[in-house]
Amino acid sequence: MSSFEIGASRPVSAVQVANVGTGGKPVQTEATSETAKAPTPAAAAAPQVETSDAVKAGAAPVDQERVQTIRHAIETGTYPVLPTKIADAMIAAGMLLRSPK
Repeated sequence: MSSFEIGASRPVSAVQVANVGTGGKPVQTEATSETAKAPTPAAAAAPQVETSDAVKAGAAPVDQERVQTIRHAIETGTYPVLPTKIADAMIAAGMLLRSPK
């Protein structure tokens, strides 16, 4: 394994310091007002990031007609609840969570 040295840390960009008064509000001084007016070169050169429509999730693929059918069956008490299928699904989910990937 190769060795490496870690040097002294260097500041990455300009640091803005705000003086806080007794009321918790920032107090403008001559030095801070001058630096606030002049844009820093790092801020001016910062790239603008745009997101693509391909990254957006979009709408979920939901069959609204099927959802209404299931809701109606639950409300009327005709939805088939099979305890063995529910138990099998719970056991399978537990096995998936325990298995190393």
